[in-house]
Amino acid sequence: MDKTYFEIVKPILLHPEFQRRKKFMHHENESVYDHCLSVSILSYKIAKKIGANEKDAAIAGLLHDFYLNPWQESNKKSPFFKQHGFTHAKEASHNAKKWFPKYINEEIEDAISKHMFPLNPSLPKCKISYCVTIADKIISCKVLFYPLAWPKYLGLKKV
Repeated sequence: MDKTYFEIVKPILLHPEFQRRKKFMHHENESVYDHCLSVSILSYKIAKKIGANEKDAAIAGLLHDFYLNPWQESNKKSPFFKQHGFTHAKEASHNAKKWFPKYINEEIEDAISKHMFPLNPSLPKCKISYCVTIADKIISCKVLFYPLAWPKYLGLKKV
């Protein structure tokens, strides 16, 4: 990855609250930290390729799953549409604004809060939102290699 990318995301990557995500399991053998870093890098590359704001795409990709508690460790029963896949984008947006307000603008907020489209039915409004949404879907396809875990991701089985 180029030096410019790391200069953009370095303050967030090194922040203790973001570092905590190294302990949160996300998709099977990957932490939330690693997942977000992968999505951020790919979002940055896509944005660069299509002439979108790569700085905002990198930040939004890094913070798109910035929820506070590891969802796979929760025993809380929730109605289907209140489960993690449907709710964490708004939580991540709220947390990003709380912990990293100087990095958040309208487009970054849109990208974070709408990256779960179509589970979150509001259409993304800007190019970087689509960059993050697409990057997240591509990176998340790794779960397809773990068919025994599919019911968990479909909300059919509690973790």
